[in-house]
Amino acid sequence: MSSLELKVTPIDQSATLKERTYKALKAAIEQMNIYDKNAQLRLDERQLSTQFGISRTPLREALARLEHEGLIRTIPRRGVFLLRKSKQDILEMITLWAALESMAARIITLEASDAEIGTLRELVEKYEDQEVDANLDEYSDANIEFHQRILKLSKCKILEETAADLFMHVRAIRARTIGEDNRAFRSVIDHSHIIEALEARDTEEAERLVREHTLNLRAHVERHLDLSLGEAEENAQSEVVA
Repeated sequence: MSSLELKVTPIDQSATLKERTYKALKAAIEQMNIYDKNAQLRLDERQLSTQFGISRTPLREALARLEHEGLIRTIPRRGVFLLRKSKQDILEMITLWAALESMAARIITLEASDAEIGTLRELVEKYEDQEVDANLDEYSDANIEFHQRILKLSKCKILEETAADLFMHVRAIRARTIGEDNRAFRSVIDHSHIIEALEARDTEEAERLVREHTLNLRAHVERHLDLSLGEAEENAQSEVVA
């Protein structure tokens, strides 16, 4: 199954079923590339119930909770749909992510150990001497992990929690755009320079490089990304506004 469809596994029976269902479904949504042109945005309750190995009741409770959080929308006689953010919302999210991640880089230069910073190099060095476009899916995952790890190495809980609210959308946009405009090749170079600044404990340079790297994504999205909606999704979005 591709990253354009929801990937789910049977629910573990060890905790409260309603809570487990909610967490499993949310985790599956967060790992899906919802901004890909071919993403399957309609959720099939019957199919999900079968895949999770549960009844429809806890599934509907989980869906109601996710709808309250703004991740999905139920449209009468049409079904349940994952909701994308508008292009303007995405641009603002990327801007906020740039601020959060650059601050994380600043903290890393001041507080992280050499060994912790070294874990970033492990994510990059294997791609420095190869044609990264030939391993685009693999590098896309490593790219996302790189940015997640910078946030984690800051050891700033509130910073991480704030970024977590943006993660699903920023992750999906990174995954969708990494193969465009030679971005994967330039990403490897940028990551290498970021690591060098972190290793040198060059606080201002590390902060600047991380911020500019993410703002380059914002500029690419602003210039090139088409987030046109299909009919069903337009109806879902209009329901949110109404």
